[in-house]
Amino acid sequence: AQELNLDEKKFASCMADPKMAQEVQDDLAEGSVAGVSGTPSFYINGQQLVGAQPWAAFKQLIDQELSK
Repeated sequence: AQELNLDEKKFASCMADPKMAQEVQDDLAEGSVAGVSGTPSFYINGQQLVGAQPWAAFKQLIDQELSK
């Protein structure tokens, strides 16, 4: 938190909050159901693009989906 210049008290409070922990667990479960295996993951018209990708990869997928 300190390295990112975050409010350390707010960060610690958030990390200790069971509600926040549940939100993270819910997000993990939702991602698992959707087939997300890594981050970042992007979905374009139902097509998954995993990992940090160059703009060209997004453009190719978008163009491919638009041509359908």
